[in-house]
Amino acid sequence: MITVEMLCTEIEGLRQPDLERWIDRAWVRPDGGAGRYVFQEIDVARVRLILTLRDEMQVNEDALPVVLSLMDQLYDLRRRMRVLLGEAA
Repeated sequence: MITVEMLCTEIEGLRQPDLERWIDRAWVRPDGGAGRYVFQEIDVARVRLILTLRDEMQVNEDALPVVLSLMDQLYDLRRRMRVLLGEAA
């Protein structure tokens, strides 16, 4: 189990107010509730993705929901294709 404090320590450049804002906007969906969030590996990967988009690719926060939605759709389609290809084999 990974807490907010552990996550902010583990990931360089991550600030707790940013993380809390991303949770409020449902860009990251940890288990638990305010003050007792627990992050799974998928949540950690999502946080890293958001930081990469924001800091390295210069995607501003107004555009982030669109980019994240498109990426989610892409990953879902890839997952479906793997299932279909597995059924066809």
